[in-house]
Amino acid sequence: MMDSEQSKERIAKLEKQIAELRDAKEVTGDRLARLEEELRTVRTEPAGEVDPAWQRVQLARHAKRPHALDYIQRLAPDFSELHGDRFYSDDAAIVGGMGTIEGRPVMILGQQKGRDTKQKLIRNFGMSKPEGYRKAMRLMRLAEKFGRPVVNLLDTPGAYPGIDAEERGEAEAIAYNLREMTRLQVPVVATVIGEGGSGGALGLGVGNKVMMLENAIYSVISPESCAAIIYRDSTKAELAARALRLTAAELLRLGIIDEIVPEPGEGAHTDPDRAAEFLKAAIVRSLDELSGMSGEALAAHRYNKFRNMGNFFSES
Repeated sequence: MMDSEQSKERIAKLEKQIAELRDAKEVTGDRLARLEEELRTVRTEPAGEVDPAWQRVQLARHAKRPHALDYIQRLAPDFSELHGDRFYSDDAAIVGGMGTIEGRPVMILGQQKGRDTKQKLIRNFGMSKPEGYRKAMRLMRLAEKFGRPVVNLLDTPGAYPGIDAEERGEAEAIAYNLREMTRLQVPVVATVIGEGGSGGALGLGVGNKVMMLENAIYSVISPESCAAIIYRDSTKAELAARALRLTAAELLRLGIIDEIVPEPGEGAHTDPDRAAEFLKAAIVRSLDELSGMSGEALAAHRYNKFRNMGNFFSES
């Protein structure tokens, strides 16, 4: 049995060999089939004593996992991006604009991490500053003005914790979004597509329908930070991941989310096109469910949904 690191290295090597064969002009079918079969075997065999919650964390952070723009391009090919918060600047960590999903006009917003080093720096690794949340709120108000549903794709380690973000009112910007999103008079559907990190994700996550992809995570804090605070040891992140109940199955059981969107194969990174099809079907179904509600009813539904989360005890 291979340990976790050996398994990852073997999978990466096989994926590279398969990609090279597929790109070659002359492909040997037998060799490609053998490599694909070996890859399936390595992916399914046990890889040491790895906690299932920690496995989800690793899948949510997979280097090839589709990001917001990967899904947006597939959900709404006519997407037209809008920029700026009209107060300070544009924040590339949050993208948003108009588009149509299956003929339905919508406003789509997403947190974009970036793929290569250059893009990660431009997108600030998906960690938004106050101007990002203010841009998002501006676009959601614009959607309300034109009667368009709002579709949000959440994928961030958390809001940017830098001094400049604090100076410009990061906490206030997120808190303002939480309040104002409950008042929107249009349907809001939010989906965690990768990492749903703390208030950074919740700043776009107040929806009538909240969903998660099968291998996404959603938590008040990252496992590493939780381990550093609770256990005084960041290497105990695997233990913290289990305690945080951050997987889609756990959060559905606790009533934090409404639906789990399935992923193809061993994860969305193995087939982004099919993953987008699953996500599109879930979004369209959700919008259909909400379409008959009035603006006042949608706002009340959203407000009550979040007010009723959690357990409350009173002293006798």
